[in-house]
Amino acid sequence: MDFLSPTTVAEALELKAARPSAVPIAGGTDVMVEINFDHRRPEALLDLNRIAELHGHSTVDGRIRIGACMPYSRIITELGTSVPGLAMASRTVGSPQIRNRGSVGGNLGAASPAGDSHPALLATDAAVEIASIRGVRMVPANNFYVGVKRNVLEPDELITAVHVPPATGPQQFSKVGTRNAMVIAVCAFAIALHPEQKRVGTGIGSAAPTPLRAYEAEEFLNTELPWGSSEALYDSMLRRFGELVAQAASPIDDVRGTASYRRHALAVMARRTLSWAWSEYRRSEQCA
Repeated sequence: MDFLSPTTVAEALELKAARPSAVPIAGGTDVMVEINFDHRRPEALLDLNRIAELHGHSTVDGRIRIGACMPYSRIITELGTSVPGLAMASRTVGSPQIRNRGSVGGNLGAASPAGDSHPALLATDAAVEIASIRGVRMVPANNFYVGVKRNVLEPDELITAVHVPPATGPQQFSKVGTRNAMVIAVCAFAIALHPEQKRVGTGIGSAAPTPLRAYEAEEFLNTELPWGSSEALYDSMLRRFGELVAQAASPIDDVRGTASYRRHALAVMARRTLSWAWSEYRRSEQCA
């Protein structure tokens, strides 16, 4: 197995073009597990750890540009107020050691339906920056996933960053697992309120072949939420939202949970996260 270690994005893209089968590795929290269990034996690994520009963040066209290799721990500490939903999801990833190594870019590359960052990216209308020697393209997160552990990347492309709009309203993330830490999600849900647009974003994880949004649930809230007021939400609205989120999922039975349990858990998480987010919104309206 060859080990390729570029120091710039340009060099990495040249190597990826010359060796399309080379597997990118940064934190290695997914790739090394597959290699250690002999589930994958690539001809080459493309190490991205020495590329400084992939490890930082900046503001580009009003969005937070997060380098593909920036670890979850730094998203939590440096971007917690700018992208709170993604920071909340980052706190649930693995152990402190994993959060110091793993990254959103790696999560996107693996494209697992259970990836913790995906629901928050979907709810906030994030976009994935993809590069090759042919140029750079931006793919909305909701168009990035094409199947179980499959994404839109071409063989010569690398994920270089994710662009997330800074929060303009409350965001929440919730995850169900078989224990409190270091666990793959049984299911997960994220919600983001966009008050200026009177719009809601959602994201569902580990309850379908790909991460996905609950579009009918979003449309329901867009028209039913009492935007611009500090009114409490009726229980019937919360329950209907939960029902629509559960209906959007297409889960399976597996070792972590049954399909029926996942639907039930999603309905509960949807109600709770909406309640938490709306309570925060009400406080902001009362203080306005």
